[in-house]
Amino acid sequence: MLDAEQRASTPPLAVEEAIKTGGVGIRGSTGAVLDRSLIGMRDLVNNALADVRLTAGVGVQETISVRRIIEEVEVAALMEAKSRGLILTIVPVAGDVLVQGDRQILWSIVSNFLQNALKFTRPGTEVTLSTHVTAERVLIEVGDECGGLPAGMQERLFRPFSQGGVDRRGLGLGLAICQRGASALGARIG
Repeated sequence: MLDAEQRASTPPLAVEEAIKTGGVGIRGSTGAVLDRSLIGMRDLVNNALADVRLTAGVGVQETISVRRIIEEVEVAALMEAKSRGLILTIVPVAGDVLVQGDRQILWSIVSNFLQNALKFTRPGTEVTLSTHVTAERVLIEVGDECGGLPAGMQERLFRPFSQGGVDRRGLGLGLAICQRGASALGARIG
């Protein structure tokens, strides 16, 4: 295992080679870097796919299991919640809740809202994802403990490349994609 002085003086490619050959563990700072990189790549790929579909007007109308979407989003969010020291609570969804729309776009909307909650919620607090169903609608709700948005900030955050916090990881496209996706699905964001 490389100590701090060796890592500081070792070129990045040598560190990469040490990881590949097992010369350095994946716990601690190395694992944290890998976690952040994987989360970032996942978010970038998912946002790019949703954006391309929205820009091209390509939407696959299908019957979507809301429970399955929530379960898939949960798997991705657990890693991020753990790395940020947050409690993630997902309220189970009944298996028979179905909606019509584009699966990739719906997944992207739910995932982006959850990612924002995880990104801006204070460590040690809770983020929740719940689904409420009536005869007329399905409400997917993300709750967090970030402290709220300043007046006038909500509308600005839905503009492409807009970021409102000190954490500037990401491109500032997630909420813009959510807004466009909701419009394409005939849904509302509130």
